[in-house]
Amino acid sequence: MKQRKRTLMQTFKALQPLKELTAQQDRKTLILWALDCADLVLPIFTERYPEDLRPWEAVAAARAWSRGEIKMPEARRYALASHSAATAVADADPAACAAARAAGHVVGTVHVGTHSMAFASYAVNAQIFAADPADPDAFCAEQCILLMNRLEHWSEIDKSEMVWASFL
Repeated sequence: MKQRKRTLMQTFKALQPLKELTAQQDRKTLILWALDCADLVLPIFTERYPEDLRPWEAVAAARAWSRGEIKMPEARRYALASHSAATAVADADPAACAAARAAGHVVGTVHVGTHSMAFASYAVNAQIFAADPADPDAFCAEQCILLMNRLEHWSEIDKSEMVWASFL
């Protein structure tokens, strides 16, 4: 547990440039980014727990909610289910736990853009725990750069022709 807390604090510090970049984005950009990057981290959960689809269902619910296909209470149920999946594996598998929590925060990003940073933090930690790199700081920095590059990509995309919920 001590190593896990240390990793979380190191990740928090490494995410500061990403936090500054997310603060400059509109919510639609953050939603598209979180949906995109979820595909990078959720296989960590699926490889270990292929029968448990709750994290993937949460991401699908986030996508549906962002398009106005479902309402917030339904999306929230999926987010909470993903967090329950995380809790179920927390002690045995911190990588899968972090991946499932990241999925829950994709839903949160549709609601409030600042959830995107919780998504990013859990996503990076899932990658760190799964890879168990020799140099966690360098690996963390690489993951943060990857996320920043994906965010910059989505910030340049024209979102005007996409289908969005009326509240977005």
